[in-house]
Amino acid sequence: MNKKKTLVIGASTNPARYSYLAIHKLLIHQHPVVALGNKKGLVNNIEIATAPQPFDDVDTVTLYINSTLQKQYYTYIIGLNPKRIIFNPGTENDELENLASQKGIATLEACTLVLLSTGQY
Repeated sequence: MNKKKTLVIGASTNPARYSYLAIHKLLIHQHPVVALGNKKGLVNNIEIATAPQPFDDVDTVTLYINSTLQKQYYTYIIGLNPKRIIFNPGTENDELENLASQKGIATLEACTLVLLSTGQY
C-alpha cells in the first residue's frame, strides 16, 4: 500500500469533528499524519501543532477550515509542495485551487473520509 503522509489543517481533539475522525481513519489506513489546529492537543498520539511547522515529505494536505481562514496558510501550504490538496465539504476555495494548480499541485473537492472508505485515497 502506498503510504501518503498527510497534513490535517483544522485538526481538533473533539471526537465530533470530521478532522478528528479523519486523523483516526488515516492512521487505521496506515498513512503517517501530522496536524495543525488552533488548540494544542493529542489525537491518537498525534500532536496538534498550533503554528505552521516545516513538515517534510507531505503528500497530501487535507483542509478542515473555511476559505477565509485558509488565506493565512496559502504560502505555507504551497511551500510544503504537496502532491495534492483535498478540499473537504465546506472548504472549497477557487483562489487556493488556482495557486496550487499554477505550482503543479493537484486539487480535489472531496471528503477524505469517503476517499479512505472507498479505497480511493
